[in-house]
Amino acid sequence: MSQAIASRPLIFLALPESGAARLAAQVLLALAGTLVLTLAAKTKVVLGPVDLSLQNLAILLIAAAFGFRLGVATLLLYLAEGAMGFPVFQSTPEKGIGLAYMMGPTGGYLVGFVAAAAMVGHAADRGWDRHAVKLGAVMIAAQAAILALGFAWLSTLIGAAGAWQFGVAPFVLPDLVKAVLAACLVPAGWAALRALGIGRG
Repeated sequence: MSQAIASRPLIFLALPESGAARLAAQVLLALAGTLVLTLAAKTKVVLGPVDLSLQNLAILLIAAAFGFRLGVATLLLYLAEGAMGFPVFQSTPEKGIGLAYMMGPTGGYLVGFVAAAAMVGHAADRGWDRHAVKLGAVMIAAQAAILALGFAWLSTLIGAAGAWQFGVAPFVLPDLVKAVLAACLVPAGWAALRALGIGRG
C-alpha cells in the first residue's frame, strides 16, 4: 500500500475505495476545484489587457493535489462552465461572457491553464509532488507554457510587441514566485501527513 501511495497524488488519500463512491467524490472535487479557480480569478490586479490574479497559483496547487486525470478534468470543467456563460473568468461578466470572452485577450492563457494542469498533474502522478525542487522545475515550466500560449494568442490581437509588454513581461516574476510557493506548499503537505502517520512513502 505504501508503494502505491508513493506514486499517487495527494487527493488519493481522501478518495473512497468503492467505484460509485469514488466517482462521486471525484465529481465533487472537480466542482470544488472550479469554485476555487473562480474565486482565485476574481482576486486580481489590473495591469493592462490581461489582469494579474491568484489563478495560476490555484491551478498549480489543484493539479499537484489532484494528479493528471482529475486535474485536467477540473480545468476542462472550468472552461466548460465559462463557455456556457457562467461568470467564472477574471473579467466576466464586465468584459463579456461565454465563448466571446474566451476568444478575447485571455484565450491563449485559458488553453495554457489546461496544459499547465497536465504537466503538473503528470509530475504528481510520478511522485514528484514530494520533492520541492523537482516539482518546482515542472511548475516553472508550466507557468512558462501558460505565458507562451497566452503570448501567441495575444500577439494575433495586439501584435507581438504589445503582447510581450502587456501579456508576458509583467507576469514573469509574479508567476515565478507563485511556482516556488506552490512547489513548497505541496511537499510540506505531504510532510505534515507523514508526521501524522498518513501517506507514508
